[in-house]
Amino acid sequence: MRDLSGGATIWLTGLPSAGKTTLAHALAKRLADAGYDRIEVLDGDVAREHLTKGLGFSREDRSENVRRIGWVASLLARNGVVVLASVISPYRDDRDAVRQMHEGRFVEVHVATPVEVCATRDVKGLYAKQRAGEITGLTGVDDPYEPPLHPEAVVHTHEQSIDESVEQVWRALS
Repeated sequence: MRDLSGGATIWLTGLPSAGKTTLAHALAKRLADAGYDRIEVLDGDVAREHLTKGLGFSREDRSENVRRIGWVASLLARNGVVVLASVISPYRDDRDAVRQMHEGRFVEVHVATPVEVCATRDVKGLYAKQRAGEITGLTGVDDPYEPPLHPEAVVHTHEQSIDESVEQVWRALS
């Protein structure tokens, strides 16, 4: 197991409703069960309510959203916290910049759930709103999502249970 006691960020990226937040909370429990006591989940939706309130969904605003969350994650990680960041983060160069901020304390996990499956989950109603013409710019539908080229793990939440997904990330931390 990679030594996370000095802090690290596990960055979960993927489409809306891919299972990032569910996986982040399940990983947090696994880490706590393994004896880690400094764990923080940074959820992209929660960050948009507080840390990045006022940002829209333009390319620039999405990049700024990821940069701010990444900066907070890097501060926590360098101070001994295991951060589980659940953030769509659609652009590869933004995720790469966050990786650089972490100076080796970064694990990228691509939650690779197909858009068709995400649309059936639609926990926030975004896919339904996009189909109804109420919103545009939905990541993976009418706005780009650039999958990671070399993540430490690729998790297919539509093909395995949450426990199997947690185990897959756990093995990637080894």
